[in-house]
Amino acid sequence: MKKIVLFLIFGLLMATGVRAQQAQYMVFDFIKVENDQIFDYIEFKDLMEKVYRQALNDNKIKGWDFWALQSGADQSAFQYIMITYYNDPVNMMNGLDESTMMDYTKIAYPHLNDAQVANLFQNALAIKDTPMRLYMKQIVSTDDNFQMKPGVLASFDLMKANEGMFDQYEQAEELVFRPIHQKRIEQGMMGHWSFLRTALPLGSEAKSTHLTMNMYKDYMQFFNAQAYEDLDQTEEEQKAVSAGLNSRDQKWVYLAILENIVR
Repeated sequence: MKKIVLFLIFGLLMATGVRAQQAQYMVFDFIKVENDQIFDYIEFKDLMEKVYRQALNDNKIKGWDFWALQSGADQSAFQYIMITYYNDPVNMMNGLDESTMMDYTKIAYPHLNDAQVANLFQNALAIKDTPMRLYMKQIVSTDDNFQMKPGVLASFDLMKANEGMFDQYEQAEELVFRPIHQKRIEQGMMGHWSFLRTALPLGSEAKSTHLTMNMYKDYMQFFNAQAYEDLDQTEEEQKAVSAGLNSRDQKWVYLAILENIVR
């Protein structure tokens, strides 16, 4: 009996360790480009893909995504969302400094000399503005094998927990909404869902406290999911959903298509 108890404890510790290793930290850069520089920016994002691939090879990041905004609260504020994935909060906050980015640019473009690399990099950075940046930690996600590739569709839902209901809202996402999304995935109406907490900025004046990422393989799956209504929900489940919705304010929803990816 003692051996069984020890085995169970060891199993729980191992599971906890696996969950800790799977923790994801992400930086969301919301990027604005002037209309007359759109074509230049296409070159920029291709440059960034090569640079971040070098960073991935060097274990500086876990991944990188570049999304083109399709709809949102104010598309004039920005047109793109860039996401960089990290293993831990320290690496997330440190990010990649300009010197490191330059070094990776040299590796990606070995045929260019130092002056040419510097000019390429500085010109690329000069055509963009980043009006909003969010530092996030993933709290929970669905179990799935969704394949991230260009053309994938996602909605980024920025939420703000109502005052005094922070914990209640997080519990609702994990215990009420996650199972709903998991069911949709199993029914082929969705690809992936994850729930993230904002690490920075903090405070009562922050525009959002959380974010959910809802991913779909294409527009057909997306619209099928929007039309879906779970008629099998019990009255108790409906009350739980309603309470969860009332614990937060849905600030903005941004729909975007994945254009570039590094994994």
